[in-house]
Parts: sequence; C-alpha cells; structure tokens
Amino acid sequence: MELTYTERNGVIYPDLALPEQTNSPIGKYGRMRLNYLKKHRRGTYTTLLTSCTLNQHLYETEQEAKQQIDLTLSWLVKERGITEELKAADPLRWVQEMNNAKHDAEELVLNEIIYH
Repeated sequence: MELTYTERNGVIYPDLALPEQTNSPIGKYGRMRLNYLKKHRRGTYTTLLTSCTLNQHLYETEQEAKQQIDLTLSWLVKERGITEELKAADPLRWVQEMNNAKHDAEELVLNEIIYH
C-alpha cells in the first residue's frame, strides 16, 4: 500500500482515510448488544470498532433478535392457546397472557443472541 502526503503550513501529513462504514439505524436490541460488548466483551467491541463493522454487527443483531422474537412469540401463543376467542371473551386475561408470552420470548432472545 502506497501512502500519499499533503503539505500544510510546512508540515507534511499522511493522507489517511477510514474505510466506508454503514450507518444503519439500530434499536433496542442493538443498543443492548452494544452495552454488553462495551462492558463484558471489550476485545470484540474494539475489534468491531476498529474494523468499522460495529454498526453492521449491531444492525444484524437487531434484525436477528426481532425475527427470533416474532417466531418465538407466535410459537408461544399457539402453544399456550392464546386465541382471538380468549381476546373476545376476556380481554384483560388475553393482554396478561400476551405480555407473559412476549416477556418469555424476549428472555430467550436476550440469553441466546444479545448476551452471547
């Protein structure tokens, strides 16, 4: 690799540029993964940061977590018998059951994807 230099005010500076990196939006799960990497996986965090792939990693983690939560939630709803009939008959119980199912799905994803 050949470096080029630029002279400014009598001082010669190398022309350095960082590689292009993505600027994808990250959400709740991406931010949780970022916090986990910063606190518990400093080496991985530093490697991703210096190779300009941190944002892409967080975006992919976000997408994977959302997809896994949706799949797990639909399976739990079916397994636990949370139906539209329950929603019509007892809306408060339906909300309670859906919240419990969502919580359980998120716990699985947090342990398998975010904190892995």
